[in-house]
Amino acid sequence: MIFGATGDLAKRKLFPSLYHLFRKGKIAKNFAVVGVARRELSNEEFQAHVKDSVLTSIGKDENIEEFVSHFYYKSNDVSDSDSYIELNQLAVQLDEKYELGGNRIFYLAMAPEFFGTITDHLKQDGLTDTQGFKRLVIEKPFGHDLESAEVLNNQIRASFSEKEIYRIDHYLGKEMVQNIEVIRFANALFEPLWNNRYISNIQITSSEELGVEERGRYYEKSGALRDMVQNHMMQMVALLAMEPPIRLTTDEIRSEKVKVLRALRPLKDEEVKDYFVRGQYDAGSINGTEVQGYREGSNVDPESNTETFVAGKLMIDNFRWAGTPFYIRTGKRMEAKSTKIVIQFKDIPMNLYYNTDKQLSPNLLVIHIQPEEGITLHLNAKKTGQNIETTPVKLNFVNNGVDGMNTPEAYEKLLHDCMRGDATNFTHWDEVKLSWAFTDTISNVWENTTEEEFPNYQAGSMGPLAADKLLAQDGFFWWPFSALEVDEC
Repeated sequence: MIFGATGDLAKRKLFPSLYHLFRKGKIAKNFAVVGVARRELSNEEFQAHVKDSVLTSIGKDENIEEFVSHFYYKSNDVSDSDSYIELNQLAVQLDEKYELGGNRIFYLAMAPEFFGTITDHLKQDGLTDTQGFKRLVIEKPFGHDLESAEVLNNQIRASFSEKEIYRIDHYLGKEMVQNIEVIRFANALFEPLWNNRYISNIQITSSEELGVEERGRYYEKSGALRDMVQNHMMQMVALLAMEPPIRLTTDEIRSEKVKVLRALRPLKDEEVKDYFVRGQYDAGSINGTEVQGYREGSNVDPESNTETFVAGKLMIDNFRWAGTPFYIRTGKRMEAKSTKIVIQFKDIPMNLYYNTDKQLSPNLLVIHIQPEEGITLHLNAKKTGQNIETTPVKLNFVNNGVDGMNTPEAYEKLLHDCMRGDATNFTHWDEVKLSWAFTDTISNVWENTTEEEFPNYQAGSMGPLAADKLLAQDGFFWWPFSALEVDEC
């Protein structure tokens, strides 16, 4: 059951992902999808809507009629018990028609303020009283801060147990984010070096060319810190920094991620300015097109101090990572759309090949998350010729160059995981709680500080100069995308 079935998320991501799973045979022939929303639609109109979504997104119509025949629609008032009682009656009929055994997944593709109301009614009006499994999938943001997240969690937990709650973070479904564990734990080349003795710093960048677009009303309440750092960026830090789990099971992996978040060095109010930088984009040029600044966008306060860019330094105070900084940055209207992780290894003790013209380049392991997917290892090799001179070389694995057409979308993977009952790539409440506890200090300081310098970076740049100074004070710099590009294979 998809609550918010006429919304943008369902149309762009959920329906196409379900269609992919259907075509690949990962959904049994006996299945049913009930779309739930306020709008009055017939089953036929809803099926036409789903078909249009698939054709627009994928452009394929193989078995499309058979696929959409499994879709049903029920208009629903989220606060009206009668609507849920009728929805339950439809669910019982579909259970019998498709022999589903009472298995139900409730996907809340709606605004978070409705989560608690819906889950209360799902229990009160009998939809969770089923012989099969029941699972709840909820989108971010999970709360606005730690206090609101705890209230929401307590309300949801009255209807679903923690094991039945799947807090979706689409970054955890991305191919190369899931590859972080394999790179680390399946290669003797890396795991012995994955610590503060051999790694000087780790940089995570997630930049977007797009601005806030039509999301001004939402973004004014969230900003980049809540929209990206509290969830996506923190999850990538946890995967990069966690200890090897005893087994690759949901509970063991989550346990190690939680330990990382517990080891994050907490910030005092007066320290926030030394560890975190915020920015807001001004008018500028993206790919030769002039674009307006954030404050000129729709549903945005003309004097807004909402951040569209965040850069920060995270310190993890445990034996593995003490002293090694994790740098993160994310922003709108930046130079390029790209998500990359750069692991920079320490320089060798003595450079035997040093000359006055050029020093050795550091060894880098670059994990390309999007738009390209792959891994690049930066090494030094002998330059062709008579003299013994070094030159940087790259060893590439380009995932989307090998099987890009068949690379599953993040939502496709996560939906399939939920159907199988695998919660490994979903966020546990303990992770949510610790992430909010860390970012709340930053947001509280920023909300109580008058920012007179906004906007402070041009659209089409890589953010404010203060972000560069954040690394420069430690003797590092942000690796430019031009130096990290994946070569053609």
